[in-house]
Amino acid sequence: MNSRRHFIRCLSLSGAAMLAGPEAFAQAPMVDEKDPTAAALGYVSDASKADKAKYKTWAAGQACNNCQLFQGKPGDASGPCPLYAGKQVSSKGWCSAYAKKA
Repeated sequence: MNSRRHFIRCLSLSGAAMLAGPEAFAQAPMVDEKDPTAAALGYVSDASKADKAKYKTWAAGQACNNCQLFQGKPGDASGPCPLYAGKQVSSKGWCSAYAKKA
């Protein structure tokens, strides 16, 4: 009998959490430049520190905030990127997968 009450209590709490939306949960962690995917793509949290000798495609003005893959809102300091699942990138960052936003 106690387990049924526990189940119903947990069910109602999980429903309330779902209604609260994603803003109620902690923000996703920032991607670490040493992360294997980030390192392979040459990700840096400050675009001016990109390895220009290694990544010939880098150009001044390129940053995550004006990349097609950046899923943050304009003006956000960071946002999600599908290349780094579950993590956020700096809006001032850069990686070799940069594609200018249309």
